[in-house]
Amino acid sequence: MEALQQEVEQLQKENNLGKTIDDVQKTIDLLLHARQAIAAETSAAPVTLAKLQNSVQQSFDRVNRDLKPVHQGLNNYQKAVTNMFKDKPLPTAENDALSSHPSLVNRAIAMHLLREGQFSVAATFIEEANAHPPHPEPTPGTPDPYMQEAWEKDLANGTFNSQKLQQQFAEMYHILHELKQQKNLAPAIAWARERSIELENRGSNLEFELCRLQFVCLFKGGDIQGPPADPILGVLRAMQYARSDFGPFQHRYGKEVSELAAAMPFAYNMSESPYRRIFYNDSAWEEVATSFTREFCSLLGLSADSPLYIAATAGAIALPTLLKLQKIMKDKRTEWTTQNELPVEIPLPPAYHFHSIFVCPVSKEQATDQNPPMMMPCGHVIAKESLDKLSKGARFKCPYCPAESHPREAKKVFL
Repeated sequence: MEALQQEVEQLQKENNLGKTIDDVQKTIDLLLHARQAIAAETSAAPVTLAKLQNSVQQSFDRVNRDLKPVHQGLNNYQKAVTNMFKDKPLPTAENDALSSHPSLVNRAIAMHLLREGQFSVAATFIEEANAHPPHPEPTPGTPDPYMQEAWEKDLANGTFNSQKLQQQFAEMYHILHELKQQKNLAPAIAWARERSIELENRGSNLEFELCRLQFVCLFKGGDIQGPPADPILGVLRAMQYARSDFGPFQHRYGKEVSELAAAMPFAYNMSESPYRRIFYNDSAWEEVATSFTREFCSLLGLSADSPLYIAATAGAIALPTLLKLQKIMKDKRTEWTTQNELPVEIPLPPAYHFHSIFVCPVSKEQATDQNPPMMMPCGHVIAKESLDKLSKGARFKCPYCPAESHPREAKKVFL
C-alpha cells in the first residue's frame, strides 16, 4: 500500500492541471474571437481561419505537453495497482461446506443487513428468500444449520418475518444516535434499567457505566438534557443524581461509588487530582456505546459484531495461505483428508480469536471434540489419543513427571 500512496502523492504534487485549464480557456477565447470576426465580415472568413489554424494547433500542443506528466503518473499508478493486486485464481468448490447449507448463507446475509440498519434491503432479501426457501441437505461432518433461536429456524424454513427484529435494531440505532451524536444518556439508561436483572445475571456493568458517565457529565457542568449550565450547579446536580440513582449500586460497585464521592473536594482542581482518569476520559462515550451494542446484541442472542463481516474478513486473510497450500497439494498430488481442521495454522489478528485451543505436547496436534484434552492426576494435560497410546488401558507414567496413574483417573478438560 505504501507504493500506491507514493504514486498518489506524486500525482498530487506534480500534476497540477491549472495551467492546462488556462491553455484550454485561451483556445476557447481564440475561437470565440474568430467567430465574432467572421460574423462581422463574412468575406474575411478564409483569412481569419488561416490565421486561426496555427494558433489553435499551438494551443493543442501546449495542452498535450501539460497532460503528458498526468498520463505518465496514471500509468505508473496503474502499474503499482497491478503489482499490488495480482490476479490469483479463485479456490475450487471441492471443499465447499456452505453449498449444502444455503440457509446458513441466507441467515448471515439477512442478519448482517438488519444489524447494519439496512431494513428495506433486508426486507426485500427476506421476501425473496421466503418466495424460494432453501432446502438444506446436511453433508456428513458439517454442523447442523438449524440453531436454537426460533427466528433462525423460521428464516431457514422460509417463514421468517423480520418486523420484530427491525423494531429492535431500530431502537438500538436510535439509542446509539443519542449517545454518539447528541451525548444524551437518558435513552440508554432507561433501556438498561428495564433490563437490569438480565444484565446483572450476565455480569454486565453497562447500567453502572452509563450512570457513572451521567454523573461525570453533571459534575463537569452539564445538564441531563440541556446545554452546559453553571459549574457550581453542575456539582450540586451530580450530588443530587448520586443520592437518587446510585443506591442500587452500593453493594456491587461500592469502591467505584466511593471514588466518585471522594472526587467532590477536587471539583475546581480535577485535572490534577487522583481521579483525573474518571473525569477526563476522551474515549468514555465510545466505550459506553460499544458496551451498549455488545449487551443489546447479547440479549438478542447475537454477537456484538456481524458474523458475516467476521467470516468474510477472516476468509480474506486466510485465502492466500490456503491458495498456496492448494497449489502445493496439487503439485505433490496429495489430498486434504482431515475434516473440521485446517491443515496449516492461519495467523489471524487477536480480535478474531474467539475460542481457546489446546495443542497436545506429545502428538503436537490440536485437540478436537473427538480428541479432547485430558488432565492426569499430576496436573499435566495431553490429548485423549496420546493418553490411550501411552497407557494402552493400564497404569502408565506421565511423560512430563514421575507420577503414575490409570487412564480412567484422567479428567476431560473443557475449553
